[in-house]
Amino acid sequence: MTHADPVALAQALIRCPSVTPAEAGALAFCEAVLAEAGFSTERVTFSAPGTPDVENLYARYGTGAPFLLLAGHTDVVPPGDESRWRHPPFSGTVENGVLYGRGACDMKGGVAAMLAAAIRFVRANPGFSGSIGFLLTGDEEGPAVNGTVRLLEWARARGERFDHCILGEPTNPKHLGDMIKIGRRGSLTGHLTVHGRQGHVAYPHLADNPVHGMVRLVSALLAEPLDAGTAHFAPSNLEMTTLDVGNPASNVIPAEARATFNIRFNDTWQPETLAAEIRRRLAAAAGDAIRYDVVFAPTNATAFVTEPGDFVTLVQDAVEAHTGRRPALSTTGGTSDARFIKDYCPVIEYGLVGETMHQVDECVRVSDLEALTAIYETVLARYFMPA
Repeated sequence: MTHADPVALAQALIRCPSVTPAEAGALAFCEAVLAEAGFSTERVTFSAPGTPDVENLYARYGTGAPFLLLAGHTDVVPPGDESRWRHPPFSGTVENGVLYGRGACDMKGGVAAMLAAAIRFVRANPGFSGSIGFLLTGDEEGPAVNGTVRLLEWARARGERFDHCILGEPTNPKHLGDMIKIGRRGSLTGHLTVHGRQGHVAYPHLADNPVHGMVRLVSALLAEPLDAGTAHFAPSNLEMTTLDVGNPASNVIPAEARATFNIRFNDTWQPETLAAEIRRRLAAAAGDAIRYDVVFAPTNATAFVTEPGDFVTLVQDAVEAHTGRRPALSTTGGTSDARFIKDYCPVIEYGLVGETMHQVDECVRVSDLEALTAIYETVLARYFMPA
């Protein structure tokens, strides 16, 4: 196999059934390919109570500055009912110019393009001034406890310092030149319980219906926007995801009502300030009439943005040079490992079209894989050898 061929690399990775947290040979394959190209490599396993052990890979070529980090993950979500797939999900089949398989776009295809681009660049420019690093993890699709966050801590303890990072997540909605992610919203989940007193519906004065209180509290949470948005972010968004009393009887007033909500928030807030605002709204609506409690789940997802500048423009220019499209700068979508990387260096996300990620028949166009490799290679050339 030609190790600078992104399609062959992606096929090899897809054929490793690395459903989180299984490594299944995916990181070992990346390590072998990078080592052959002259990168120093280290496989590191991290553990934490209550979570599975996770293997990770760190690699570096060069010793000088600037240091550009290429980051991603080789773990994938389960394929679901494999009989519904056009081709076996771990076969890496190419049909009519399309590569099928779990992880094709999220994000083994992106990892393959990064590998191919880096190998091509160091072969053509073995003595370039600077360093290229790879930070590859095996638990991005899982709890994200023993992966990128721990690998970054490990690297810093060794004295590694990064100047910029590209995370190869699928960022494009429809076409390869659509979008670069320069930030991400934060995520905060709350669990709300309203306490009542169970009783017969015909004798409501002997009971205390928590559903009525829940309706009042939920209405208070949704009555006013959390904010009006910021320069790079849309307004923060609160969504109720469950409302439940667990009551099988139509003639019984329940004792409790429960709700769960999730807020995707912008850089107006930190988790602590947002939780305080939610508590304020609940307290104002409840007064002395409603007995309730609210508990917020721990979160490591805070909002961040990489301000547009020379590095962002460099990546935009490279994308436009190969696609003819000027990618929009966006902070939409869910969370990613960029939320950890931003504490170490400026980070942007750019990768494949994500239309089929996590779906049956996940796939990527071969032409997009090849174009993404060319874009990454151009980024490397302009980053380390500016005109």
